[in-house]
Amino acid sequence: MSFHVLQKTQKLKVTLDEAWEFFSSPKNLATITPDYMNFVVTCEVAEKVYPGQIITYTVSPVLGIPLTWMTEITHVEHRRMFVDEQRIGPYSLWHHQHIFTEIDGGVETTDIVHYALPMGFLGDMVHALMVRKQLEGIFDYRRNVLNKMFGEL
Repeated sequence: MSFHVLQKTQKLKVTLDEAWEFFSSPKNLATITPDYMNFVVTCEVAEKVYPGQIITYTVSPVLGIPLTWMTEITHVEHRRMFVDEQRIGPYSLWHHQHIFTEIDGGVETTDIVHYALPMGFLGDMVHALMVRKQLEGIFDYRRNVLNKMFGEL
């Protein structure tokens, strides 16, 4: 099993408070997820993330086949960062850091995802053939949506 890292940084024309307000609300997840993923939160969620929060959803990343995914918010530092980790889902490891840094004229957002696929060598092949490209596409989509919403520096 190979471990992978995906890191994306974006500079937005938004205040730190506005960025935190948007990103720390689980209710906004569907807004920044491509429609083809059929992303649906399947549990009641609080207005803001908090340590220990469990979020369940269905997502259809391949051929419209729905998967159940459960993440736990494991760390929260108000207006600075939060971490979600997969508890049930398609990855053998999913650790996603969301980091917010105030900069001149806006906020720099950084996503760092450490992940691994199950099934050893087969998982590595699937990663090379489609998963990496799909994750890049999801974060590109997110970038475009956020640019339209807030403007990019």
